[in-house]
Amino acid sequence: SASSHGISLYRGWSFDSDTAITPKICITGSTSASLHQILPWLYYHKVIGVSHFILFVEGEAAKPAVTSVLESIRGVKIIYRTKELKEQQDRSRIWNETWLSGFFYKPCNYELFVKQSLNMEMAIVMAREAGMDWIIHLDTDELIHPAGAREYSLRRLLLDVPDNVDMVIFPNYESSVERDDIKDPFTEVSMFKKNYDHLPKDTYFGLYKEATRGNPNYFLTYGNGKSAARVQEHMRPNGAHRWHNYMKSPNEIKLEEAAILHYTYTKFSDLTSRRDRCGCKPTKE
Repeated sequence: SASSHGISLYRGWSFDSDTAITPKICITGSTSASLHQILPWLYYHKVIGVSHFILFVEGEAAKPAVTSVLESIRGVKIIYRTKELKEQQDRSRIWNETWLSGFFYKPCNYELFVKQSLNMEMAIVMAREAGMDWIIHLDTDELIHPAGAREYSLRRLLLDVPDNVDMVIFPNYESSVERDDIKDPFTEVSMFKKNYDHLPKDTYFGLYKEATRGNPNYFLTYGNGKSAARVQEHMRPNGAHRWHNYMKSPNEIKLEEAAILHYTYTKFSDLTSRRDRCGCKPTKE
């Protein structure tokens, strides 16, 4: 039932009407997460000023018990991974271009990256039709942390961005999990490794060995942040982390305080679900 997923906590919340919101911010993402994960993620971003969500759902997220709740929330648009959607994406111009060609027809993360890019391409069109000013691609294990704004608001942060800026880069932080029994990452995980963009270089390199604990990577997953792009003509995705424009090189800035909080592999099921998403036959190991 909806109440067992905690939706009763959000019943009765009210947000600004669409006409009052400036700028209008859209988040798009591809998810197979449960309602228990999606709901707090969604409402947190509504609180900091996001008005519109374009969610491409499959797996657990595409089940009627989940989508019926999500579709009842104002500003949420659900797109199912149907045969028609796949046929439409198979006709995308992306397949004739070189910038993503290294990822084509490969399994696992490569396949996911292509799928995300095709979904982002469709989301751009939908965001323009909905009159959005900014678009951000975000996963449901990531929260935007609008530090450095005059108030704790993504809307305030983007309102202060100069008009000539096309893209705003948010460096990502990665969760450092302290326990093996995490149930609700957003409320139970509080320790993060800062992105090297936000660290003094002597600190980063001086403590690198201690921070990585034998892993060759400072972060377990990506380290190049995510970005918000001003919605405009000729936009295209540039992988899952950036946006581009067919007619010009976007003018971008990198924020010095605001970040993406990435709750990476906080539960063992995060690893197994990622494995199960692949078409590869898993080994015993």
